[in-house]
Amino acid sequence: MSAATGEIKKITTHVIQSMKDRGEKIAMLTAYDFSMARIFDEAGIDILLVGDSASNVMAGHETTLPITLDQMIYHAQSVVRAVSRAMVVVDMPFGSYQSNSEVALSSAIRIMKESGAHAVKLEGGAEVEDSIKRILLAGIPVMGHLGLTPQSIYKFGTYTVRAKEEQEAQKLRDDAKLLDEIGCFSLVLEKIPAKLTKEVSESIAIPTIGIGAGKHADGQVLVSHDMLGITKDFNPRFLRRYAELFQVMTEATQGYISDVKSRDFPSDKEQY
Repeated sequence: MSAATGEIKKITTHVIQSMKDRGEKIAMLTAYDFSMARIFDEAGIDILLVGDSASNVMAGHETTLPITLDQMIYHAQSVVRAVSRAMVVVDMPFGSYQSNSEVALSSAIRIMKESGAHAVKLEGGAEVEDSIKRILLAGIPVMGHLGLTPQSIYKFGTYTVRAKEEQEAQKLRDDAKLLDEIGCFSLVLEKIPAKLTKEVSESIAIPTIGIGAGKHADGQVLVSHDMLGITKDFNPRFLRRYAELFQVMTEATQGYISDVKSRDFPSDKEQY
């Protein structure tokens, strides 16, 4: 954490933009509960994303599609209670904004009013332009999301790298410029070629935040459970594990079980 960022009492959309303008990278992680969010916030994270990936890592679903708006608000409430410095962005779940802009605005208002979060994120470009505009007109900051959009997994049929072909790459360029022009404050780019990330990041004013999109994005995001090594079966090229908590937690649990079975826990000093 730089000295400049360390002096900031609260991360806002203005701060995020100023970070890009001065060339400081933006660090974002997912969070879904109070305890982990407090750790990340005190460690100095810039943005906490209450991701619809909660559907996978918290609820055990195969995709992000099943999680509901009520469930996302619950997770967001827990995270917001823990945070004093980081900006909290909440994913709008599948079905909460795609049908029409009125539904999108209603969903976004519920997230902001009931959770106390600072912004929402939704997937897509021109196809959700009306929804984004309506949310922005209500004064709610919006983070965009292009490239691999997990809520469209059944359309893509695969989690492979997106925008490798020129036609899809050009649509991504156009969508990125659109999201910039209509007022999104930042843009997630997921699993696209690094060269395209560089081109997009340099062509729009708002910050880009990459996941599997190379080093040229203005910031990076990872799913916290992947970064911490709590999940063990997900090993894409872009993931760097900063801990191996699956092993640590397994060994700690086995030690506890062993001590209980052997009557070593609790000891005389651990009782009243």
